[in-house]
Amino acid sequence: MFRRREPVPFAFLAEADRFRSNVAPPPSERSSAGQIAGHWLLGLTIVAALVGALVIGMPALSLDRSAQTQESQASQGH
Repeated sequence: MFRRREPVPFAFLAEADRFRSNVAPPPSERSSAGQIAGHWLLGLTIVAALVGALVIGMPALSLDRSAQTQESQASQGH
């Protein structure tokens, strides 16, 4: 196959690297006290829900000692 000898006009890509905008982005809006309090309250609610789920779920995760003694007595033939 033959190659094209003509130049491909991609000069705009080289110019894009040098381009700098003189337009500044608008300043970010400061959160009001109510919004900050709402964010804190939401975070506190999520943390409390996770801690509550862990506290409620701990008995299900712990080993039941009475079930182990019943199983060992059954295996001994009592």
